[in-house]
Amino acid sequence: METALTATVFTDAPGRPLLLLGSSVGTSAGTLWARCADRLYGRYHVVGFDLPGHGRSAPASGPFTIADLARGVLALADGLRPGESFLYAGDSIGGAIGLQLLLDAPARVTAAAVLCTGAKIGEADLWHERAALVRAKGTDAVVAGSIERWFAPGFLDRFPAEGEALLGALRATDDESYAQACEALADFDVRDRLAEIAAPLLAVAGGQDRPTPPDGLRLIADSALRGRLVVLDEVAHLAPAESPEVVAFLLDQHFDESRAAGIAVRREVLGPAHVDRATAATTAFTRDFQDLITRYAWGEIWTRPGLDRRSRSLVTLTALVALGHHEELAMHVRAARTNGLTVEEIQEVLLQTAIYCGVPAANTAFRIAQTALTDV
Repeated sequence: METALTATVFTDAPGRPLLLLGSSVGTSAGTLWARCADRLYGRYHVVGFDLPGHGRSAPASGPFTIADLARGVLALADGLRPGESFLYAGDSIGGAIGLQLLLDAPARVTAAAVLCTGAKIGEADLWHERAALVRAKGTDAVVAGSIERWFAPGFLDRFPAEGEALLGALRATDDESYAQACEALADFDVRDRLAEIAAPLLAVAGGQDRPTPPDGLRLIADSALRGRLVVLDEVAHLAPAESPEVVAFLLDQHFDESRAAGIAVRREVLGPAHVDRATAATTAFTRDFQDLITRYAWGEIWTRPGLDRRSRSLVTLTALVALGHHEELAMHVRAARTNGLTVEEIQEVLLQTAIYCGVPAANTAFRIAQTALTDV
């Protein structure tokens, strides 16, 4: 069936890449995505959409599937940029729609991020039970359960206005449309098709998410050809609302070309696990600094063609020893091995620093490097 979705424009920039944002069952684009969209640094034309009967969208005219919703997103995109490709990010059912788009219309999606979702979400019986409950008693009947599922402990105490806005959107959702969204999720399962996904795909999991735990996002990231997983430890099911600063940072890393180039090199040199842990630990206080590192240190300097990565490691090790930056030294010793330096070459670098940086500095550097090399 044709499924009409109503758009909410967050950043009106028609000449920039189109970024579409999909929401979860029982929320609206405005309540889930507004704070996150406002924090994006990258240059996009940002548009959220509401599910049928949610937010500003009209109630569903009949049953729909996730594939129907994906076609609705394509129709929305065509209304904005006929036939053009776009960027996509979605939470929960919004993430499921993103997976369906990547499978059914791969040429249209340049890159995607799926958050707090799964290739199969929950069990069909539970979705049918919830649909029946809402049809009988309305969305008020699922508010208490949604509080437990949606938010990590303490969120409502710290952000009462944001929490109440989300719960208000749930209460305002059309009962039948909510029930049909549940039934669409009951039938959704694309686990056996994930290997078909070729576009760059970021999977963001909430460490405290019970409906869609990290293992499901790990399956998506590991199965897709170019998948990456980041786990946000203090987040439950609504990552864009619970951690808008970090989610915006992640989306910029993934979608903005200069930032994407920087994070790719950073992960190659320092290792994906280290970089993804550092990214997940980003806060509103540290985000600008992490963004600076991503764009300039890794996106501008480490990608320059004038020196190869071996040479850049040699320079970096020397500078870290000279300035006594011991916290960074171990990490860059391991990175030097990744960049092709042998243990013997690292030894020669440290011997050289003994003459030009001082024996005490080299003595400490040898101790740190020996431990780091043992761990490699």
